[in-house]
Amino acid sequence: MQITSKKILNILLVTMVFFAFNTLFSQNKSTSEIQINPNEEDIKVGLVLSGGGAKGLAHIGALKIIEESGIRIDYIGGTSMGAIVGSLYASGYTAKELDSIFRIVDFDVLIQDDLPRRAKTFYEREDSEKYALTLPFDHFKIGLPQGLSKGQNFFNEFSRLTSHVHDINDFSKLPIPFFCMSTNIATGEQILLDKGYLPEAVSASGALPSIFSPIELDGILMTDGGVANNYPIEEIRKKGAEIIIGIDVQDSLIPREQLNSVTNIMLQISNFRTIKAMKNKMPQTDVYIKPSISDFSLIAFDQVDKIIANGEKAAFASYEKLRAIKRRQKTSPPKVTVPKKSDTLFINSLVISGNERYTRSYIKGKLKLKTPKTTTYKKLYEGINNLSATGNFDRVSHRLTDTEAGKELVLNVKESKNTMLLRFALHYDDLYKTAALVNFTKKSLLFNNDVLSFDIALGDNIRYDFDYYIDKGFYWSIGLKNSFNRFNRNVEYDLVREDFNLPDIEVNKINLDFLDFKTQFYLETLLNQTFSLGVGAEYRRFRLISETIGEDEDQLPRFVFDNSDYGSAFGYLRFDSYNNKYFPSSGFLFEGDANYYLLDNNPNSEDSNFVVAKANFGYAFNLFNKTSVNLELSAGGRFGEENLRSLNFFVGGFGAKTINNNVPFYGYNFLNIVGDSYAKAAITFDYEIFSKNHINASANYANVGNNLFDNGQWLESPEYSGYALGYGLETFAGPIQIKYSYSPELKEGEWYFSVGFWF
Repeated sequence: MQITSKKILNILLVTMVFFAFNTLFSQNKSTSEIQINPNEEDIKVGLVLSGGGAKGLAHIGALKIIEESGIRIDYIGGTSMGAIVGSLYASGYTAKELDSIFRIVDFDVLIQDDLPRRAKTFYEREDSEKYALTLPFDHFKIGLPQGLSKGQNFFNEFSRLTSHVHDINDFSKLPIPFFCMSTNIATGEQILLDKGYLPEAVSASGALPSIFSPIELDGILMTDGGVANNYPIEEIRKKGAEIIIGIDVQDSLIPREQLNSVTNIMLQISNFRTIKAMKNKMPQTDVYIKPSISDFSLIAFDQVDKIIANGEKAAFASYEKLRAIKRRQKTSPPKVTVPKKSDTLFINSLVISGNERYTRSYIKGKLKLKTPKTTTYKKLYEGINNLSATGNFDRVSHRLTDTEAGKELVLNVKESKNTMLLRFALHYDDLYKTAALVNFTKKSLLFNNDVLSFDIALGDNIRYDFDYYIDKGFYWSIGLKNSFNRFNRNVEYDLVREDFNLPDIEVNKINLDFLDFKTQFYLETLLNQTFSLGVGAEYRRFRLISETIGEDEDQLPRFVFDNSDYGSAFGYLRFDSYNNKYFPSSGFLFEGDANYYLLDNNPNSEDSNFVVAKANFGYAFNLFNKTSVNLELSAGGRFGEENLRSLNFFVGGFGAKTINNNVPFYGYNFLNIVGDSYAKAAITFDYEIFSKNHINASANYANVGNNLFDNGQWLESPEYSGYALGYGLETFAGPIQIKYSYSPELKEGEWYFSVGFWF
């Protein structure tokens, strides 16, 4: 076949087109290969943080190294402590900032419901400083509390730290999308929380069984997420994570030789499931970081430095893997700055929900908040704590949202279903001797905001207190009290003979038997939201006798000092900001009260119109580290009706619970100094040698006599003085105190002992 030049030209054109197409195809293929080159990928990275209590602080150290590698975290999923650290990181905090936050946090305060004393009303302080054990008693059946703590302190602090994202209800809208795991305590099923209010979700994820009470959200009672899923790797992959970095701070199995306690055995049993689950989850983790935390317990929060350092060390071992992941990402982590929080805020409005039994005014009264108002986070959380301290609410959730006029406080309360309680305490002191206290409390008896309380102290001196109180918050609250108090004591005869015009007989000591039966009706309110002001009426039956001397009408050996009825009007004003009732290191105390007696049937009384008044002032401050000073000034007097010496002031002894006009005074025994008026000054130096252990030294001076304030003798050089050295230990059942005192005037010493809360 003859090939013409035209055909040759066509063949050449076809060949050129073929090679051109082939070249173009090859170039496109090469471009495609470049697009899937690891250096040009944009891999989505998920971070899984397991639960582990204090061991979860290792997450912070690991996050430091992850940040240093430059990896962009696209999703965070956490459980329990992993949810706490992970949510803060997701809300914009850097690892360095988290390190600073967790190093200064007092975890003992966060974990416990040991709310600051200043957060409680006088009524609630008395309760918390009297009973060692409180148990539910609904339907007259003794129960157990759901947890040791309601977690209110944790919720307050976490809310403050995340206040800049309070308006975000979808956790995928956080600077880093986040979710956490919780457990339905009724079914055992896992619950993924990625929407709602962040502090509530994280609280539910970290509600460690037996430590924190369960959290109810959307009608579901939830407990710690670690019960159902302590390492949510599958869930984070479903969110879109292609590469997963996991930090595992879960416990390993405890060696057999250490299975020697109930705690360790229960912990071992709970670890079986999570350890078994990790056998499948660990291989699915692209970068698995396992800090060395076996030497630390779940509550080893006092070893923050070591735990964080171990987290850094474990993550650094995978540093090259982390850098390789970074090289597969196109963009760097977004720069997020958490706004600095001003302590001052303006609350324009208050929204309250969840309350059924307790009125809005009751809740506002406990909050000490009247809107609109400029306040501080500290004052706000004191009010929140005050509301929680009533024991009437299982949870107090709060949220600050921005409005055009300021911030709106949205308060959601969950009222406690427990309205009946049994409470117990034990005590010993040198005056009342041994006593066991049993208390019955009923809330919402007649009204939603009332409480009935009945104490009975069984022991060497039986006594009781009945108290019915209708708490109206800001408004005048109403109370009814009835009490029976009795004790007897041997006193030096010569010290009381002249005051009571007793016969001159050959006896060293006489036994005084005190009996006081009292009924009070009173009104009480907060003055300037700080002082407690009360007024009322009182009926009193008072008996003071001695069986050592004299004879009564039945020829029994008894001398009657007083056996009369008294009616009076009374008023009181109190302020107490002491941080600790028994060992104060900061704060002020003022207690002033007066009784104006209008009626009595005492045969020695010439005029029933007389006044008994007394006041006590205290100021405590830190002098040096762990060393504090407490200054006290007190005075009292009976004005009018000089013949009623049974209502004199009895000075001497040691105690935090006094009856009638008894005044504690180091160096002298109980009831050994008597007068119708007194003035006293005292100073105590306290050194906390280690946590809750105190060594203290005290000095007190006083003038005691008759008509001191009329003749100016109260300003003269002290007639009585005493000094004391002591040791004190704070326990869950109250303080244990031992003191040795000495009086220069008597040139002899006295020992004082006290165990447990005073009641």
